Amino acid sequence: MKDLIYDEFQNAVQDVTIRHSTLLDIITKLHQSTADSNRAVVKSITSCGCISLNTKKTEIPTDITLDEIKNFKHDHIEGTLCKNCQDAIEAELGNTFFYIAALCNKLDLNIYDVLLKEYNNITTLGKFSLY
Repeated sequence: MKDLIYDEFQNAVQDVTIRHSTLLDIITKLHQSTADSNRAVVKSITSCGCISLNTKKTEIPTDITLDEIKNFKHDHIEGTLCKNCQDAIEAELGNTFFYIAALCNKLDLNIYDVLLKEYNNITTLGKFSLY
């Protein structure tokens, strides 16, 4: 049942993809939408200031296990997204999802199958996938 939303989304994208329907259009629009998503995150730091980065080298002891590494990781983000920045980032990520679905359509791939394969890869390898 959960896979229906993926199929419905992919079918809706197929129905409305008119202007940017060639493979090259879709690939370049996907690239642009990813850049726009990144830019929206950066603007939340540089223009709005609702979040900030506190970057520094993460010191990880050499004598710890792979399970313990998570305790030493830091995401460098301070603060939380304001409503405006959250809305902007969600909109840009939505565009990215749109062009991912469009690319799947163009290449006759099922987006649910793609996600399921990746899910199986990461759950099979677990922490050893090292993403």
